[in-house]
Amino acid sequence: MSDPIDRRSLLKSAGILAATAGLPGGISEALAAEGGLRLGPAEPFSFDLLKDLARKRAAAPFQAPLRPAPEIVGKIDYEAWGKITFDTDDAVQANGPGKFPVTFFHLGKFFQKSIEMNVIDGTRARTIIYDHDYFNMPANSVARQLPDGVGFAGFRVQEPRDGKLDWRRNDWVAFLGASYFRAIGELFQYGLSARGIALDTAMPDRTEEFPDFTRIWLGPEDGDTITVQALMEGPSIAGAYKFLMTRGKGVVMDIETALFLRRDIGRFGIAPLTSMYWFSETRKPTAVDWRPEVHDSDGLSMWTGEGERVWRPLNNPPRTTASAFTDTNPRGFGLMQRDRRFENYGDGVFYDRRPSLWVEPVGSWGKGAVQMIEIPTDDEIHDNIVAMWVPEAAATAGSEFNMHYKLHWLADEPFPAPLGRCLATRMGNGGQPGQPRPRGVRKFMIEFKGGPLETVPFGVRPEPVLSASRGSFSYIFSEPVPDGEPGHWRAQFDLTVDGVEPVDMRCYLRAGNEILTETWLYQYHPF
Repeated sequence: MSDPIDRRSLLKSAGILAATAGLPGGISEALAAEGGLRLGPAEPFSFDLLKDLARKRAAAPFQAPLRPAPEIVGKIDYEAWGKITFDTDDAVQANGPGKFPVTFFHLGKFFQKSIEMNVIDGTRARTIIYDHDYFNMPANSVARQLPDGVGFAGFRVQEPRDGKLDWRRNDWVAFLGASYFRAIGELFQYGLSARGIALDTAMPDRTEEFPDFTRIWLGPEDGDTITVQALMEGPSIAGAYKFLMTRGKGVVMDIETALFLRRDIGRFGIAPLTSMYWFSETRKPTAVDWRPEVHDSDGLSMWTGEGERVWRPLNNPPRTTASAFTDTNPRGFGLMQRDRRFENYGDGVFYDRRPSLWVEPVGSWGKGAVQMIEIPTDDEIHDNIVAMWVPEAAATAGSEFNMHYKLHWLADEPFPAPLGRCLATRMGNGGQPGQPRPRGVRKFMIEFKGGPLETVPFGVRPEPVLSASRGSFSYIFSEPVPDGEPGHWRAQFDLTVDGVEPVDMRCYLRAGNEILTETWLYQYHPF
């Protein structure tokens, strides 16, 4: 499911993160003169015209994205690319009138596909013509040999010019590589990514396809919201995207998309989220790393169409696994980073500040499933988790899908449940302390906290409600966690199971007929 290169490592090591932006009306020649950007001739533009363009592209043979001057771009390696930075004096909106300047990423060995960047002026658009003078680069950089007009690798939206942060050094949305994009959350940290579409991810008889955003239109801008529109193209698909991106305590993106299929797709992933999970308190190989936990996200949260709240802790499985959670008109799902304690990570890359990302469907999505792919990893440099919505309707050649949803890049879920939530999943050897531990028995400790658990009457012990796809339970009970914090309980049980096939389990706490917590789901891989 990963790109041919390691995007996450490249972005972190280079110390730059990407983004997008929008513009108010009245750009035209004033923009070129103010920012030093060269613009092409004006052409009519609207989202309806963009959708028509995507529809026509899907009906025609696929043309791969342009890879200009490959003999030069191929020499701009990891080190050389990291030394090329955009001159913020040339940023779109560097001097206004809008509040969000936009800067660009240079082409390089690992980002060879050219993206055409355009600015919107009312109902017309003008292309930004590449010039190496926009970039700070060493005098002997091979990039200086590139001709004008080769395009860009991606773009980013800087913090507002009148904000608390230095806009020249800080950005809040990044688009770079295929159809990947990401934003900072309310804790001012990048982490997991989203992408336009996921096609045939982890399908045994198919190769995953990574379509590209090939053309971008920036603007207009309205208060704290900027608009970005994009044409996406791949061998099996063409699509039109419209992003309304609002900078608040975090980032909220309102996304409309029209997708047109050239070919049949086996796994058609809408609103895909991509993250990294290596290990946590649940399970960690002995001395594999000095840190207690390493992950961008620690669980998949779901709010079903029927109103159930579900928490599925992430796995680093022994082999690639796909899980499907069937639903009708889901209310939302997302990859969350719930553990916010610095001491549980301990290093300087701030995993405790990574954003949570929630998908809020707009309108009726019908029948389908939230699907999650988990891929084994032995390091933090690989994005090994994908979560997405897969419609029940077949994704066949000639089909059209129109989707509308919001992405909430925050510290927590935007619509938290009034229930106790799962804080940790812990495993150990089953059986009784001081007695021989039986083989094939695993002990689970699930911590819940908050909601109705805080008002459980004295003497009432919440009851764990359990089920499993196979195996048997024993030593089932609940108890308050002895940390003195109100509403902090844990459910404990032993699972006895034979063989190595996965076991899917469910658990929640109740008191009488009252449900006290969200539903914990877990896929256990016996070892």
